[in-house]
Amino acid sequence: MYQPEDLRPHDLLWGMRPEQLPADAPAWAVAVLAAGQPVVVRRAVVAPGLVAVGVRGATRDQRLAPLMPVAAVNHRLTPEQLLERRASEDLPVFRVLAELRPLLEAFGHPWGVTGSVGFQLATGLPAAHPDSDLDLLLRAEWPLPRSEARSLLQLLEGRACRVDLQLETPLGGVALSEWASGAARVLVKTAEGPRLVANPWLEERAA
Repeated sequence: MYQPEDLRPHDLLWGMRPEQLPADAPAWAVAVLAAGQPVVVRRAVVAPGLVAVGVRGATRDQRLAPLMPVAAVNHRLTPEQLLERRASEDLPVFRVLAELRPLLEAFGHPWGVTGSVGFQLATGLPAAHPDSDLDLLLRAEWPLPRSEARSLLQLLEGRACRVDLQLETPLGGVALSEWASGAARVLVKTAEGPRLVANPWLEERAA
């Protein structure tokens, strides 16, 4: 059985049932869960025994943000584990992911894939398209110097698709591009909502 602390933002979870949706949930969300598709962990403060998740439909406007009982989780895939999957479709996002793999592995931080690409790798369902962005996550448990952030950003630029990488800091998620920019304050996505801070690692220790 999974514990709430095991489940992190962007993890994909299986096991949520249609009857666990709110009574007014749209029909598409009921159909998604009835088909056994996963939900994705999102950031929110929730009551004990629950995890905040997102349900993904077939179109961009089909998104729902319910709560899932942690006890219902019967399988989990992390962004890092999705790197073990191979796509059957030849799209720019998958080619760029293959190009970046050795570069990011040499960088030395745990990393993974999220967004539509991660969902397709996890399920085999056609979530990505020729114009999709490649969404990546890098675990930055310790402070990442801005000089390293700029070097990392340069690795991602000029690819066949747009690459968005988020740093997962102890305080929350920070866009690599924002941290690399040298801005005095950066936006951090936390469970309590977005925060503007000077240094997400120092702010976390002070919280």
